[in-house]
Amino acid sequence: MKVPESLPGAPPFPAEVRARLAEALASREPRDPPRTRNRREDGSPLYTNRLVLETSPYLRQHAHNPVDWYPWSEEAFEEARRLDRPVFLSIGYSTCHWCHVMEDESFDEPEIARILNQHFIAIKVDRELRPDVDAIYMSAVQAMTGSGGWPLSVWLTPERRPFYGGTYFPPRDRGPYQGLATVLQAIQQRYSRDRGQLEEVADQLTRLIQQDLEAASAKGDELPGDGALRLAMSRYARSADRARGGLIGQMKFPSSLPIRFLLRIHRRTGDPDALALATLTLERMAAGGIHDQIGGGFHRYSTDPDWLVPHFEKMLYDNALLALAYLEGWQASGRADFAEMTREILRYAEREMASPEGGFFSATDADSLNEEGEREEGWFFTWTPEEIRRVVGAERARLVNAYFGVTERANHEGRSVLHCERDAAELALELGIELDPLLATIRAAREQLYQARAQRPAPLRDEKILAAWNGLMISAFARSGFALEEPAYIETARRAARFLLERMREEGRLLRTFKGGRAAGPAFLEDYAFLIAGLLDLYEADANPRWLREALSLQEILDRHYADHPGGGYFGNADDHERLLAREKPGQDGATPSGNSIAAQNLLRLAALTGDDRYRERAAMLFSAFHELLTRAPTALPEMLLALDFELEPIQEIIVIRPTSGGDLTSMLAPLRSAHLPNRVLVVATEGSDLRAHAAAVPLVAGKLAQEGKVTAYVCENRVCKRPTTDPEIFAAQIRSSPARSSYAGR
Repeated sequence: MKVPESLPGAPPFPAEVRARLAEALASREPRDPPRTRNRREDGSPLYTNRLVLETSPYLRQHAHNPVDWYPWSEEAFEEARRLDRPVFLSIGYSTCHWCHVMEDESFDEPEIARILNQHFIAIKVDRELRPDVDAIYMSAVQAMTGSGGWPLSVWLTPERRPFYGGTYFPPRDRGPYQGLATVLQAIQQRYSRDRGQLEEVADQLTRLIQQDLEAASAKGDELPGDGALRLAMSRYARSADRARGGLIGQMKFPSSLPIRFLLRIHRRTGDPDALALATLTLERMAAGGIHDQIGGGFHRYSTDPDWLVPHFEKMLYDNALLALAYLEGWQASGRADFAEMTREILRYAEREMASPEGGFFSATDADSLNEEGEREEGWFFTWTPEEIRRVVGAERARLVNAYFGVTERANHEGRSVLHCERDAAELALELGIELDPLLATIRAAREQLYQARAQRPAPLRDEKILAAWNGLMISAFARSGFALEEPAYIETARRAARFLLERMREEGRLLRTFKGGRAAGPAFLEDYAFLIAGLLDLYEADANPRWLREALSLQEILDRHYADHPGGGYFGNADDHERLLAREKPGQDGATPSGNSIAAQNLLRLAALTGDDRYRERAAMLFSAFHELLTRAPTALPEMLLALDFELEPIQEIIVIRPTSGGDLTSMLAPLRSAHLPNRVLVVATEGSDLRAHAAAVPLVAGKLAQEGKVTAYVCENRVCKRPTTDPEIFAAQIRSSPARSSYAGR
């Protein structure tokens, strides 16, 4: 492949840059083909830019645009200052459908690239690698337009201050919408003629960003109280879709109705409505097209109120969080289908998202190549009746098509998204077949369809490994392994934890991402918080004190470099990280929990385990920092409400001691596995050196003995323990003695 002398409208590349580009092209992996329609006769890309030097899959997708892209760097802003040009900042991520559309329509278009290259410095950012940059400029666009999303398009001064922005722009004027070419020309003219006015706008926006992202600060040591829990439940109850689950709306996101919060409300209050809303949502998601009925796992969201037609990208974090939601749904309701859904999600993660090194990849794309070789959203996942017949045969196809709602009418672009809208027992009766044979046929057909689908061109997989999202998946595997008594799940969690701790740390500090055999980039609050949570879950599941020691070590770094000591809570980036326009203190839960929400849970768990009140004091300061938001708009922080529920309820400190001779640990732990006890900590230790290793960090373990040579359980609250027992039935009664029902039962 050849490196061009220059790109349309851009000056020639410096010799050193051209050499690096040539080296990167020569070492390109065959499975990493260039994404561009601008090609030479031999099929090689006509253009190459600096993004070919990056490891981010998203940035590399744009490496053959005719745009003279820079990654986020001081070099780019120095060039903007030198040339006295505004900066065009484009932010997205590798599986973002509309990012692909804007790339194909605009960034791969030489004439639009010429305008950008002549009058702007163009910077491309992967929001998954730089959530701090994304948060700042998303705040700016939301202030300007009232909404946000990706691709995010923002225009900045060379001092990084935003003055104009939006999301997706068509390439040229389209009805009432201005095209990117028009906007670029208008901004270039205003920048030349009305610089002072744009500077004033940039100053105002910068102040708004700082107020928005840095505002949370402790006002005292008062906890929000259970009023925040009551208010959140009443708001969810009012806005719930009681026919289809989730919240009322034209699109459905799994995170919009927090299942685990509803299950805690049910446990705390006995409110049957909370349990009903949670189980209905779990049912409807599992039956819908948002659930990949063939390959397992869940897509990003549905584009309709029925969970039917999804946006087909799959994110690691969604599936980790949903695995936990279904697991707790099983524990709270006893429904075996919810436990099976957890197993299916984890099977998908192991089969399609596990890296050879031990971690998990980030996401898969919504788009894939269709039969004509063109990218089409959802083609990989959808079917026609004839395709089903070719795979499973005509006799089975009658049952399979009826079960999954595959018809000639179709439900998505002439093809069918598989879903289960009919009750299986009713369908079996209608089809004149017994239920068990129908379900056996479907199980066999699923595997046949999976193998047939695997022959299609698969969607792009984003193979970067993110510390934060892997922390979530470690939690999912560890907690599921313990609850479902699946040692293989715990081993998967161990393997991922070892990978992160051994390959994604430098001098004791976490790195954000791993790609191409190396880790890079400073970690953010969510990386530490999510991994600490995963290690605590693995400690309880694996009974290895190493995981608690590692969690404590990471928490020490988090407290030293990220904590807002006078204001409470944690900043998103470290005190020695790059200085941006604002230092965000993440304070709202979205598709993923905020780092502060998970940090609050971690602090309370560490306090319960270690007895160190400093952790509880830091948690109190964190709650105080977000007191106003928790009491005014608690649904903005549903994951922090889990921490508040933990704080407001007496915590069960459960110690299980195994004699050196072994003993029946399985029977003793059985009641704990299936119980919905979110507000407890657990230590399982064997007498002797193992017990002493645990006691070094968990003083409550010291002095505990196995009674009569049998496995012995100690159930404690506030360091005061009930009578130890070797009887699993007595242990079950002790752990199930729930706290007094709150006065807001039934609201």
